[in-house]
Amino acid sequence: MLKRFKPVLFMLFSLSLLLLGGCSEYKIFDPKGPVAATQRDLIMYSIYFMLFIMVIVYILFTFVVVKYRNRKNFKESDYDPSLHHSTKLEILWTIIPIIIVIALSIPTVKVLYELEGPPKATAHKEPIVIHATSADWKWIFSYPEEDIETVNYVKVPEDRPILFKITSADSMTSFWVPQIGGQEYGMPGMVNDLYLQADEPGVYDGMNSNFTGKKMAFQRFNFIAVKETDYDKWVKDTQEKAPELTEEKYEKLMLPDSVGEMTFSNTHLGIVDHGVDSGTYAMKIREKYGVKQENPHQQQEETASNEESSAHEQQH
Repeated sequence: MLKRFKPVLFMLFSLSLLLLGGCSEYKIFDPKGPVAATQRDLIMYSIYFMLFIMVIVYILFTFVVVKYRNRKNFKESDYDPSLHHSTKLEILWTIIPIIIVIALSIPTVKVLYELEGPPKATAHKEPIVIHATSADWKWIFSYPEEDIETVNYVKVPEDRPILFKITSADSMTSFWVPQIGGQEYGMPGMVNDLYLQADEPGVYDGMNSNFTGKKMAFQRFNFIAVKETDYDKWVKDTQEKAPELTEEKYEKLMLPDSVGEMTFSNTHLGIVDHGVDSGTYAMKIREKYGVKQENPHQQQEETASNEESSAHEQQH
């Protein structure tokens, strides 16, 4: 009888190996910072735990199928269709899910609280504060202490905690650097804090992982980690040589379009604070430049009004 189940068991085993083997190709399983490493460990713990549950379920499933299969020597006494209550079973299938939820919840909650602050290894170092602002479809990074600003790339020193203050000028987005850490939502009129750190120099892919429109797939940025001496030199060169960010130039960044990398020797924080502004600044700028905008609430009202008018006409 077991021969009949060998192809099924082999398929399930192969699928599990395929899924685990494919995990190594994803960047979240190749962390380059303590935050990403902590998140990777939590993901792997969850995967192994769920695989263990899956194996138990398959074993029980196989046992039931084999034991209660229709066979020549099957005895009617082996099967009782009138069974409708078992206190032991009901206690068991109530306790087991509770244990599973607890086993997954405790490490998850611990990680969530741990990631609220800077990484423990470098908590003694002063974090670099960077405001990360999303605007359809680009990322704007402001360094208030250094008084510089970049677009579609952010440069940081290795082994130094970075405090990102994430917000948005328009659409709700999600800030994510898979090999460094994330994700954290950015919303107009709000600021969400996210501590990250790179353990080694390199260029890592950053992105918006929340759907925000037709060019959302191009809303990416480079997360560049360098040695601290190189970072200090870059800051000094930027302050001295980069052009200033004018209000007119920043208004152009509010238009819904993709742009390349840019560097400025001042920030937009003196022009507008998107952490307080609820998106009206970007809307006014787009109206100023004649960009047609669709108000979803107005569309819903118009649709409801049209449906009501159509129903009224049909009645008459």
